[in-house]
Amino acid sequence: MTTISIIAILVTLLIVVALAKPVGLYLAAAFDYGSSSRLNRVFGPVERLIYRISGVREENQSWKTYAASLIGSNAIMIFIIYLVLRFQGMLPLNPAGIANMEPSLAFNTAVSFMTNTDLQHYSGESGVSYLSQISVLVFALFVSPATGLALVMAFIRGLTGKAAGNFFVDLIRALTRVLLPVAFVSALLFVFMGVPQTFEPAAAATTLEGAQQTIARGPIASFLAIKELGNNGGGFLGVNSAHPFENPNGLSNLLQILLMMLVTTSLPFAYGKMVGSLKQGRILFVSMLVMLIVMTGISLTAESAGNPVLNALGVQHSQGSMEGKEVRLGEAQSAFYSVITTAAETGAVNNMHDTLTPIGGLVPLANMMLNTVFGGMGVGFVNVLMYAIIAVFLSGLMVGRTPEFLGRKIEGKEMKLIAVTLLVQPFLILVPTAIALATHPETISNPGFHGLTQALYEFTSSAANNGSGFEGLGDANTFWNISTGIVMFLGRYISMVTLLAVAGSLAIKKPIPESSGTFRTDTAMFGAVFVGIVLIVGALTFFPAVVLGPIAEQLTL
Repeated sequence: MTTISIIAILVTLLIVVALAKPVGLYLAAAFDYGSSSRLNRVFGPVERLIYRISGVREENQSWKTYAASLIGSNAIMIFIIYLVLRFQGMLPLNPAGIANMEPSLAFNTAVSFMTNTDLQHYSGESGVSYLSQISVLVFALFVSPATGLALVMAFIRGLTGKAAGNFFVDLIRALTRVLLPVAFVSALLFVFMGVPQTFEPAAAATTLEGAQQTIARGPIASFLAIKELGNNGGGFLGVNSAHPFENPNGLSNLLQILLMMLVTTSLPFAYGKMVGSLKQGRILFVSMLVMLIVMTGISLTAESAGNPVLNALGVQHSQGSMEGKEVRLGEAQSAFYSVITTAAETGAVNNMHDTLTPIGGLVPLANMMLNTVFGGMGVGFVNVLMYAIIAVFLSGLMVGRTPEFLGRKIEGKEMKLIAVTLLVQPFLILVPTAIALATHPETISNPGFHGLTQALYEFTSSAANNGSGFEGLGDANTFWNISTGIVMFLGRYISMVTLLAVAGSLAIKKPIPESSGTFRTDTAMFGAVFVGIVLIVGALTFFPAVVLGPIAEQLTL
């Protein structure tokens, strides 16, 4: 690993940090229901027109109505996406003549894109038509992250004692004020960098050896912009951002990383602004940034060291493990991208995660299991606030005081809902993994510890709504399509409902004045407790499975 590689990563992190606060303040203003907001005056006329056309009433909803609106609208969208995929072979804008998608795969794909997972059990350029790509899939790439942003804003409002707001108003604001403008500008930048944007069919070319080659292309730049910004991650092309059309050079690689982290790193500051204490948000931001830096350091060390067996034989690449990585990007940017895409729960890849070293593969796996190293679009930060509440609750019990968070008591009802939320993810990961290993071992390409990690990674990625995978797994069949589809759906929506219920419960409580015994949540001590709780809960839950997978594999090399 070269000094230039390290400097490039440090510069990227510095840009991420510099953008976080101003973007966070913008998000707080974008979702402010106050009529005096400047953004309301700018975007208001267009949004009110949309409200009139769609029949949306700008009135506050209870948390139950908010949750019902969220789940109901998303379910309808999943059904529409499913229908288009099932009949894409008969629909226009299909120059490659791609056939209708098989039922279980269409179910998996529809759920995957609407849950912000974008787990693809098909090859991008040959599995869906242009119409499917630019209509229902790109539609989902916008609506799914907008749903996550709406959720986090409703949750924060509940924590401060305000009404949840209106789901449809929040959804439209997320689209008009955040996703559409940034995605449009980003798409133009990607075109400038050499990413194709065309409706022409695949190009036929003759190689220097005289062989015929088909080169896939299409409206890639527009797809790429929102896939990264919205923490979606699905690739227009089969190998995702490892393809030179989706990621031509180091500059496009940098822009992709910045887009992945843009919103998710800014949410702590938006939270601080909305609760009236930027210091609260700053503590959470710094805590997550420390975890991100540690994860990055572990991954870079593992990938630069490479495979000890190959090192002993004298055949290891001098710069580390280059297996499954793009030579034009190198092992440092590949390892860093793997950390970022799972920390932000995006799922885009610029290298094959199945070829990472055992410890290098453990880092993205851990990011998804914790789902708090910034986390995905909105939903990740809701998980962060959930762990913050747990930290306050446990700290209060240790000193014999009733736990308080933002001036409201944390009692049994809230903790029961949080306990359910905590148990859902390990259940959705560990139980299906055990079933898959017992019933479908033939789909696992690597026997032994690595094979266990392949199955564990697939369900972890599904439950965390990430979408990346260990692509040696034979997942293009009915079992994996249905099982991961169910895990993605439940992993997305159960936690949304339970945590909205937590916010709704806290919103109706009377605030308690701060006293000398209140555990402050804007101090470095709270940040340390928060990180400790995240790591302890994660370690206790997933450590046995991780020991049997990547750690055991590393010890056998």
